[in-house]
Amino acid sequence: MATLPNPLPSLATDPSGRSLGLRLPPGRLIDVTEDGPWHEPLLWHADKSAAPGTWSALGGPAARAGLLPVLVDLGGSQGGPEGWELLPGEVSYPGDHDPDEVLAEYWEECAAEDEPWPGLGDSRPGATATPDVRAAEVADGLSAECPSWFKDPHLALVSARRSADIPAAVGWTGPLNHEGDVARLCAVLRTWEDRFGLRVVGLGFDVLVASVAAPPATLTEAGQVAAEHFAFCPDNILQSGPGTLDAYAKGLVGEHAWTFWWD
Repeated sequence: MATLPNPLPSLATDPSGRSLGLRLPPGRLIDVTEDGPWHEPLLWHADKSAAPGTWSALGGPAARAGLLPVLVDLGGSQGGPEGWELLPGEVSYPGDHDPDEVLAEYWEECAAEDEPWPGLGDSRPGATATPDVRAAEVADGLSAECPSWFKDPHLALVSARRSADIPAAVGWTGPLNHEGDVARLCAVLRTWEDRFGLRVVGLGFDVLVASVAAPPATLTEAGQVAAEHFAFCPDNILQSGPGTLDAYAKGLVGEHAWTFWWD
């Protein structure tokens, strides 16, 4: 698969992004990886913390320039992305992986032996807002609340084909203890993007926040999604969550923000 042209290098000589049709605030380009400097910038992030409205003001114009928005947390113990041990050279292409096969493999590793993988759930046909509008709302909420697990959100821009590919585009290693090639997880994010209107809204050192335009509306639907979440991120249920799929599913009904954390 041919890679997209990366607009980020142009920001080195044009920090405001005017040549891309942007008016960016002061920020910095990140090319730091665990293996040394990458051959081109992996992302740009603003120096100033994000506030409600930042996503809408910059995210839309950036997307038209070929850059997708995501909030990055600079307030964690590992600092910002330059301290996240990014490994873009270890990442494959998300489109080369089948999400059902990926989740079935994780399920086999993590679920009880007598529980077969239930397969992918159905799509949600309706949404009360478009995916991009819902993403802006979730981003604004995250910027306003600054929870303890996402203390200092800054708007970042990434060169990626689709929102679900953002973790792979930067070589994110947050789920390293669960999966060494984050592109396999991005394949799952892609099917959630297609079925539920998901957008990747936030990345921390080991946290991913997504907006969901069409979340499960019933407990039955939520139960199907909960199984996928368990395979995708077992720690969500077993460590930071309620401990059972049934209890976890109840919290997914009508929920427009999904948060994942890997130990």
